[in-house]
Amino acid sequence: MTRTPAWTVLILLACAVPSTSAADAVDRISRTLALPAGGGIRLDATIADVTIVGSNRSDVSVEIVRHAPQTGDFSRFPVVIDATPDGVHVAVVQIEDGRDARLKSDIIVRAPVDALVDAVRVFEGRVRVSALTRGCDVDLRRGAVEATSMAGRIRLESGIGSVDVKDSMLTAGGMMRLRVFNGPIRVRFARPPASARILAVTFNGSVTSDIPLAMRDTFGPRFGEATIGSGDPVMSLDVVKGDIAISVEKR
Repeated sequence: MTRTPAWTVLILLACAVPSTSAADAVDRISRTLALPAGGGIRLDATIADVTIVGSNRSDVSVEIVRHAPQTGDFSRFPVVIDATPDGVHVAVVQIEDGRDARLKSDIIVRAPVDALVDAVRVFEGRVRVSALTRGCDVDLRRGAVEATSMAGRIRLESGIGSVDVKDSMLTAGGMMRLRVFNGPIRVRFARPPASARILAVTFNGSVTSDIPLAMRDTFGPRFGEATIGSGDPVMSLDVVKGDIAISVEKR
């Protein structure tokens, strides 16, 4: 009796296993809406990778791609895209407070550079925001938050994950509030701020900074602070368990 080589058996078995990703159902929805004067943008999602980009435009473009095991599963996380006098609301939330990781969305929002992003609330995934100059409020329970070229009133929070801010500005009348429960905060400036009040605290981690901070780390939480110029605006960085790093690009 002729025996089949072991490597041949492995190849045959691999070919016989169906690809679950190839069998996934995909649904695409896109809309462009007018942003009411003074209105903001709100986004709610359960499991999602979210990208919000500011640019030289006056309307709001929304693209949503949903992934699910079967077409019938799309009813379990319906799409909402509404324009009201208060602004634009986008939602892809699982019904009955579901947390099924197989029901995932990719959401891309293109908005005016001076649009106010009132609230981004995501349970799990990744949130990227860039080129927004007025204000942005992000709360992600699990995952990474990335912000690039931001200004104005910025609030970024992750429960279990990280917050990374790059090439953003501290502007008069604005603020930058960054918070992570478990994970790191990293801030990189293209140049040192001309004016700011910096407060950084971690209860279980380290604080490093290219901007000189007065440190208190002999006992308990590590705490660093600095006042530059008039002390406006305030940048606060709070971590329960994780490191804080503030860097300035070397030129």
